Amino acid sequence: MLRGSRGSGRPARRAATLRWPVCDVPGRSSRAPRPGTPSPPCHHTRNAAILAAGQRGRSDVEQAEGHEVDVTEHLWIPLADGTRLAARMWRPRVAGPVPAVLEYIPYRKRDGTRGRDEPMHGAFAAAGFAALRVDMRGSGESDGLLDDEYLAQEQEDALAVIAWIAAQPWCSGRVGMMGKSWGGFNALQVAARRPPALKAIVTVCSTDDRFGDDIHYKGGCLLNDNLWWGAIMLAYQGRPPDPALRPDWRERWLERLDAMPFWPALWLAHPTRDGYWRHGSVCEDWDAIAVPVLAVGGYGDAYTDAVPRLVANLRVPRLGLVGPWAHIYPQDGSPGPAVDFLGECIRWWDQWLKGQDTGVLQEPAMRAFVEDWQAPSATRAVSAGRFVGEAAWPSPAIRPRDFHLAPGRLAEGASEPGALSFRSPPWTGTGGGEWMGTGVPGERPTDQRLDDGLSLCFDTDILDAPIEILGNPSVDLRLSSDTPQAQLAVRLCDVAPDGSSLRVSYAVLNLSHRDGSEAPRPLVPGEAVRVRLTLKMCGHRVPAGHRLRLALSTAYWPLVWPARDAATLTVETGPSLLSLPLRSPGADGPAVALAPPRQGPATPATRLAEGRAARRVSFDLLADTATVVTEGEGGLFGEGVMRWDAIGTELSHDLTRTLTLGRDPLSAETRIVQRYAMGREGWRIRIETETAMACDAACFTITGELRAFENDTLVRTRTWRERVPRRDV
Repeated sequence: MLRGSRGSGRPARRAATLRWPVCDVPGRSSRAPRPGTPSPPCHHTRNAAILAAGQRGRSDVEQAEGHEVDVTEHLWIPLADGTRLAARMWRPRVAGPVPAVLEYIPYRKRDGTRGRDEPMHGAFAAAGFAALRVDMRGSGESDGLLDDEYLAQEQEDALAVIAWIAAQPWCSGRVGMMGKSWGGFNALQVAARRPPALKAIVTVCSTDDRFGDDIHYKGGCLLNDNLWWGAIMLAYQGRPPDPALRPDWRERWLERLDAMPFWPALWLAHPTRDGYWRHGSVCEDWDAIAVPVLAVGGYGDAYTDAVPRLVANLRVPRLGLVGPWAHIYPQDGSPGPAVDFLGECIRWWDQWLKGQDTGVLQEPAMRAFVEDWQAPSATRAVSAGRFVGEAAWPSPAIRPRDFHLAPGRLAEGASEPGALSFRSPPWTGTGGGEWMGTGVPGERPTDQRLDDGLSLCFDTDILDAPIEILGNPSVDLRLSSDTPQAQLAVRLCDVAPDGSSLRVSYAVLNLSHRDGSEAPRPLVPGEAVRVRLTLKMCGHRVPAGHRLRLALSTAYWPLVWPARDAATLTVETGPSLLSLPLRSPGADGPAVALAPPRQGPATPATRLAEGRAARRVSFDLLADTATVVTEGEGGLFGEGVMRWDAIGTELSHDLTRTLTLGRDPLSAETRIVQRYAMGREGWRIRIETETAMACDAACFTITGELRAFENDTLVRTRTWRERVPRRDV
């Protein structure tokens, strides 16, 4: 039974019809409406039309502008081994073949990303492209099993899908590929395979480096999001095909449940940059990509750094676009300002798939948002600032400015030699916010003064003129440790006259990975080493009257799992420095004009019950422990229980994550409890999971249980318990 039904089959609150595009990862609304907001009257007419069309498997949806569009609710794409992949398609109602755009992900085109797909792919079709949303093998209604992320099989299937699309009579033979997150990853990976029909890609919120810059490890440190995402994948992949499209849905469902991998343990078992991670990391061979690339990211997202790397290293036509956004397509961008990303994509597709000169080659190589100071807050709806353009990247208008570490301050020019020792409490970092922002309340870094007080800090003098930072700051340190295993976290903060501290950028490093992640080396206690950390890309204007602060700590919880040892680090002030990429005053290059966002027609949805979200940090003064709790009820981020009206499917997702840590870094524990329910009258399924992780000096212990219900009857239980060696983590 879905949350809100109270066992009666009726929603707990009055339903409101909504136009609600959603984000694909991990299941959140990208434009969650306020409860009780009705759709315009004309939308109800479209609801009825689409519902009737859905019953016959095809709908004719008139677009607000451009071509009229035919929507095929479900079609099969056959592969050579007999596997069929399920797709949804939007096609312009025009004579003759047209280019095609492919989005290829495992998040269920039928119900998982329906709200986001409709306005985006509908807009592409209205602009004269066939748009296909294809579910990967083992997901949605597609045949087969999904065994892991980014496998060679995933790429092989994509090559076959592209060839199939190009061979259809309605296709001109030219195909583009796009995606966000998983879809952005595989757009890059498939481009590196060079399928003949693929002519250009758009990659959003993705990475070129699967070990150094993904949801599992960062700087050689284990991200706590590894367990969080692994738990969510248990629920996502525990969902069955829709019985309305697959009469054999139950057989296929049980087959998936029985074959389900224990996702977080798969990734935990690879704590170094081995062949597992090098596969699918396009940074291993930049020249393999031979088609134009539009790379997009946001400062609120975790994958920002891939954009400048792609623009700097690829040798094909490429553009970078970085806004203030979280892990969201920019037409729904939060924090705002959202922009006309669909228009940018259409210009890109027109250029490379239709052969039209749309001026994209005259755009700056990098268009990036430079944020202004705003008081630190866990929630930000809109970022103040402006977009700037750099004709080349790296930009000759951006020069490094060095600040040397001196006791308590950042000095321009050589500083006196010295040695400063520090050991932070293991829970330092509770003001850091989420590793990957998704544009919802409470996820951003808070005022950094609490974490600053637990760190070793260095401040500049008060600035007498503003400075603009654009790019990746870096620190070069000479330091030593009293233990073989240690972590270092570095934060760059903008400090206002009232003392409030805004995090601008950060980095973390497992010091065993100081010389690379292929073959980590423990520290020799007392031996000084040189360490370089590259901080996350940022665009930030520091106003006159403010100071910059560099804060160093030996922990960054709950972003990363703590090091085995409670280390004391000693940093030498003479040879250590901070380097900032500063834009020259008045260096604004080519003008950047990004239009307000547009949307295609939204898919009809009804909110059945409001959701609830909570984020809490607490300290137990008797037990000397810190606890961080995040909760989402109704939706993963508190969006509420909803129904896709055209297919009648109701969705509800609850998740509670609890992270606890005491003075001993070996006391760290994480537990995630989750409940995912979906269905409609006469057909309901529910997935319940519990996952947990703890550690000792030698191993991680990671456990999981999955329970699958059909109409409240338990049909499968899966349990896992694995001990994974720490191997310098």
